[in-house]
Amino acid sequence: MTSANNQKGLQVLSEIVILGSLSLRIAECRNKHHHHHHQLHRVNGKYPAINCRKRSAVLTDFGPVGDGKTSNTKAFNAAIQNQSTYASDGGAQLIVPPVSWFEMESIPFMLTQYLITIVQVLSAIVILGILSLRVAECSSHAEKLVYQALNCRKHTAFLTDFGAVGDGKTLNTKVFNSAIRNLSTYASDGGAQLIVPPGKWLTGSFNLTSHFTLFLEKGAVILGTQDESQWPPLPVLPSYGVGRDAPGGRLSALIFGTNLTDVIITGNNGTIDGQGSIWWDKFRAGKLKLTRPYMIEIMYSNQIQISNLTLLDSPSWFVHPIYSSDIIISGLTILASVDSENTDGIDPDSCSNVRIEDCYIVSGDDCIAVKSGWDQYGIKVGMPTQHLFIRRITCISPYSAAIALGSEMSGGIQDVRAEDITAINTESAIRIKTAVGRGGYIRDIFARRLILKTMKYVFWMAGNYNQHPDSNYDPKAIPEIKGINYREVVATNVTYAGKLVGIKGDPFTGICFSDMKITMNQKEDKLPWNCTDIDGVTSNVTPKSCASLPQKKDVTCLFPYDKQPIEDVQTKACSYTH
Repeated sequence: MTSANNQKGLQVLSEIVILGSLSLRIAECRNKHHHHHHQLHRVNGKYPAINCRKRSAVLTDFGPVGDGKTSNTKAFNAAIQNQSTYASDGGAQLIVPPVSWFEMESIPFMLTQYLITIVQVLSAIVILGILSLRVAECSSHAEKLVYQALNCRKHTAFLTDFGAVGDGKTLNTKVFNSAIRNLSTYASDGGAQLIVPPGKWLTGSFNLTSHFTLFLEKGAVILGTQDESQWPPLPVLPSYGVGRDAPGGRLSALIFGTNLTDVIITGNNGTIDGQGSIWWDKFRAGKLKLTRPYMIEIMYSNQIQISNLTLLDSPSWFVHPIYSSDIIISGLTILASVDSENTDGIDPDSCSNVRIEDCYIVSGDDCIAVKSGWDQYGIKVGMPTQHLFIRRITCISPYSAAIALGSEMSGGIQDVRAEDITAINTESAIRIKTAVGRGGYIRDIFARRLILKTMKYVFWMAGNYNQHPDSNYDPKAIPEIKGINYREVVATNVTYAGKLVGIKGDPFTGICFSDMKITMNQKEDKLPWNCTDIDGVTSNVTPKSCASLPQKKDVTCLFPYDKQPIEDVQTKACSYTH
């Protein structure tokens, strides 16, 4: 079509055909509309046209009002401009639902030269570029995909709208950052969601924004590049004082965000692959000048959801919320080689009001590690991790714990509730790690309904975990460990029921174990329990515990039943049209 033809006013009649030359008879279109909530429409039907289109959108996706009074000129132009980006990718069709769209009849709007088809139930508008071609039977099917999220978004864009190439080779770092920066302008207008379609999207580190959803479709894979130049350096974390791998700073996480409100990373089981093996090799060889990047790190933020994804081979920790609150992490499959270093699954760090649920984790380190800062740096920042709920987790970690508390716990850890935990071929179920110099506290810890198979230790407490950021820690900073309650545990093929080592002169107190059946795999002449500087009670525990945890009848260890606000947070059914 010529530029003159690009400014045509269209009138909705029962049948209009714009032809490049002589008239062509078009059969009556057959369509069926099905109404959905929020005035979104799914159109199922067939109609004849010279060319069919790969992609569909509904006019209502672009915010028009079909009351017969509100002007929608801008909405039509915005919709068609958006759909024009698919011209080289199978074209697009815009579905106009059956209501009155004011000014469509009188004010012209721009048509793309790439022949977008507009279909309405009672009228068919077919734009044809040439004559005498056989008319194909096309489908006006706009599929609405629904997912659960804390908040829904008003605006939608696809990563390919911004020029991304999903061949696993083309670097898309600039595209991700550009797309998210563009969508950040909608933060005050209902927010935006960026859809990552099927493909392999190679990228370095990119930053998230507020009131934003990153959605990975089934078959979508975000690949972390192994080019270190694509990972910007960041200062050390204030509560750590030094890097974990090297004294200097650290590299930005693959997916990073700071000072955000309402950020969601979710999908239809899409994948994020950190391609971490090269980073593990550098760590082993001592070649790192900065600490390895994490896969996902969100700092100084609130209202965070990370869900329904598969995460593979992070360079270091997988999911690291820090200095944040109101967090839901659910439905993650996290997989790393059991021989990989520091590939913790989920590490809530100086965070409050956190739910971790329904995750499957295979790791070279702790499946879940609860943290709050390291020695004098963590004491100075003073942000505890508290009100943490861990439910329905399956862990495999032959050299670490299903749940670790510490060792970086100098800001304090309090009110942790774990239930329905399964650990298989894992070094320990719950491990407390601390040392002189840590300061802080670990208290009010509750766990119940643990199923454990093939464990070195069921429970492990270590007051001698003497790793420090530097030599400037305070030897008078003694941690407080008290109020540790575990109950309803079934464990089989266990080497040691418990290795419980407190701090001399600072025993771990208020320990309670009840209703436990632990089946040992060792010879009878080896002690199943090893306890020093420990004080508490046990009840209905086999094998019999050590003398510092005497048996008492009819004791049931505490598990709180009061509800915290994060437990009542519900997700919503959100959607987008593909």
